[in-house]
Amino acid sequence: MNFGIDRLLADPELRRPLAGKRVALLAHPASVTRDLTHSLDALVAAGVEVSAMFGPQHGVRGDLQDNMMESPDFVDPTYGVPVFSLYGEVRRPTAQSMATFDVMLVDLQDVGCRIYTFVTTLLYVLEAAARYEKAVWVLDRPNPAGRPVEGTLLQHGWESFVGAGPMVMRHGMTLGEMGHWFIDHFGLNVDYRVIEMEGWVPDAAPGHGWPPERPWINPSPNAPNVNMARAYAGTVMLEGTTLSEGRGTTRPLELFGAPDIDARAVIGEMHRIAPEWLVGCTLRDFWFQPTFHKHSGQLCSGVFIHADAPGYDHAAFRPWRVQAAGLKAIRSLYPEYQLWRDFPYEYVFDRLAIDVINGGRALRDWVDDAAATPADLDAIALPDEAAWEETRRPFLIY
Repeated sequence: MNFGIDRLLADPELRRPLAGKRVALLAHPASVTRDLTHSLDALVAAGVEVSAMFGPQHGVRGDLQDNMMESPDFVDPTYGVPVFSLYGEVRRPTAQSMATFDVMLVDLQDVGCRIYTFVTTLLYVLEAAARYEKAVWVLDRPNPAGRPVEGTLLQHGWESFVGAGPMVMRHGMTLGEMGHWFIDHFGLNVDYRVIEMEGWVPDAAPGHGWPPERPWINPSPNAPNVNMARAYAGTVMLEGTTLSEGRGTTRPLELFGAPDIDARAVIGEMHRIAPEWLVGCTLRDFWFQPTFHKHSGQLCSGVFIHADAPGYDHAAFRPWRVQAAGLKAIRSLYPEYQLWRDFPYEYVFDRLAIDVINGGRALRDWVDDAAATPADLDAIALPDEAAWEETRRPFLIY
């Protein structure tokens, strides 16, 4: 199969509208071609006049580890073009940066989750392009989490850099498709085009969203593999908790744990509370010691979420519910556990991070309510998931 960048490079007719245009590239380390050439180098070699680069969270180089670690602007040492950070002094393109190009190519590998900030960066780029009358092309890439949707809709008034609009946590769209929805939902008047993939079959085995013949390259420092991408719509909630999500280990955002829990007991309680939510994956108790971040240097008892084992069932796996069950199990076993982390999260200073992540209080309220059952959370989430399925349907390309 071919990604959008591969098709653009292979077909002179697709590139023809770029002739004589100043072209910007929004990219990161995973912005590579089939032969693993970075898209910037490949576009320049193909004769495209690249006049600027833009970088999302974690930077063009993908070197910054954590949330709210900002990247500076700089000049690319190879081509001498300005590189503008969209996660530094600004998160929206400025008038100055928008003046450097006519067409922006967006070539970002996403992981299929509302909170992954490349989604919001795309919206901000589209809004700026509409204002300054610039064109935006998305060079489309697979959604490695596939088509399934899960989670509650972001509530009105809870918009943030990790919540661009009323979508569910696991949205099941590519960035190219998401751009079409943004334009429709927000009423944007923008010259928009998707360079579609060729041969991508969503949810087809064995990759279930990610073509196994293509190597995985971290789009951000803590996105090390496809298992992480599958689990992330659940494990990202750990960023709003005092539990470790595995930063400081080699397998971040595939696990959760802490020094003061018994992971084997937690898994047992998860099966007692919501066995139907755990279908499609394998939970394994293990030990780990983060080298940095939460519980650095401490031995932690952990739960590893395997969405890569023989027991993986792509249609059945529901990572948001798996992680919700994990949080509920800890609250059940340790009622006084200081679960929720109170700190500034993605530039929101007046709300708990867990609520910012979920786009509302429903998940936290459910975890903290000792009488709440899985059916109670399903009663909120299932209608939202069905509504999102219908909302996104007109914008699906593949």
